[in-house]
Amino acid sequence: MSDQPIVFEEWQTGDGAVIGAIRLNNPRALNSLSLEMIRMLAPQLSRWTEDSNVKAVWLDAEGDKAFCAGGDIVALYRSMTEPQGGEGDAFFTEEYELDYQIHTYPKPVVCWGHGIVMGGGMGLMQGASHRIVTEGSKLAMPEITIGLYPDVAAGWFLNRAPGRTGLFLGLTGARINGRDAVFTGLADRFIRHDLKLEVIETLKQKDWLNADADGVVSSVMRQFEIRSADVMPESPVREHFDDINRVTDGDSLEAVVDQLKELSGGDGWLARSTKALDSASPTSMALVWNHLKRCRQDSLKEVLDKELVISKNCLRKGEFAEGIRALLIDKDQQPRWRYASLGEMNTEWIDGFFA
Repeated sequence: MSDQPIVFEEWQTGDGAVIGAIRLNNPRALNSLSLEMIRMLAPQLSRWTEDSNVKAVWLDAEGDKAFCAGGDIVALYRSMTEPQGGEGDAFFTEEYELDYQIHTYPKPVVCWGHGIVMGGGMGLMQGASHRIVTEGSKLAMPEITIGLYPDVAAGWFLNRAPGRTGLFLGLTGARINGRDAVFTGLADRFIRHDLKLEVIETLKQKDWLNADADGVVSSVMRQFEIRSADVMPESPVREHFDDINRVTDGDSLEAVVDQLKELSGGDGWLARSTKALDSASPTSMALVWNHLKRCRQDSLKEVLDKELVISKNCLRKGEFAEGIRALLIDKDQQPRWRYASLGEMNTEWIDGFFA
């Protein structure tokens, strides 16, 4: 196996076309996205854009545990706490440029989102034209637990989820399955993971030179989705859709959070999904609430531009560093948030993140 964090291949098809293949290749770190990986991905995608032989791009990851569990937040912690650390601004700037590049890519991009897909992994996956989930997919935007907020264009894609499910996912960090992802618009098709190699071989055998590339991919994915119906799980988000809309309906963030916390006392899916609120950063919750409201009518680029401002402020204001410290550095699981509750928070503190 290659020791490179990303492996690039070019698959020849039966009619002489090419499928560009990308494999994230750091399974021990759950394929977390580093600045080095971003700087490998962006130029390769650009080269394939210019190559008329390349008809589509395939994006997946090594290992069965994770497609991509997020950004390399330990490296970001160093950038916030060490005198020579200056990688944070570059990381967010180039990550969002990469996300935009994928969203606007002129050729089909198939993302095989098996296993954990969180944070930066969601940024990669959401831009793909064909987002595939499996029976092993676990998607989440759990940034509230580390003093950050759902970024990587989440202000765009969470606002497009049905009802107020996007707000629910952002405020709770709830983990959802493959069928949930399709229901909420965060994935396009559900396909059994053991069919992956057969999907790839079928794509290689197709006629690309005399056909619409997007149609070729869609027809193949549709064929395998039909074969996967028997293993598709139930969708808790769909089952609890009315409850989710009810508890996220409030005139203030405090009211909504109180209603969400009322659900956390049981033992069902809604209770498990709202438990993280007890230890979440109040700052992060306020950022979620304000960001989704402020960018509801924005374009993708406008959202990413706003997120770059917020994220750079997160690097400087201390809450994000404290969240990483408690989770991954000291591992005491006792973050000392700047404000212990939403009620104590100064609105100028939150406004400062958007300036």
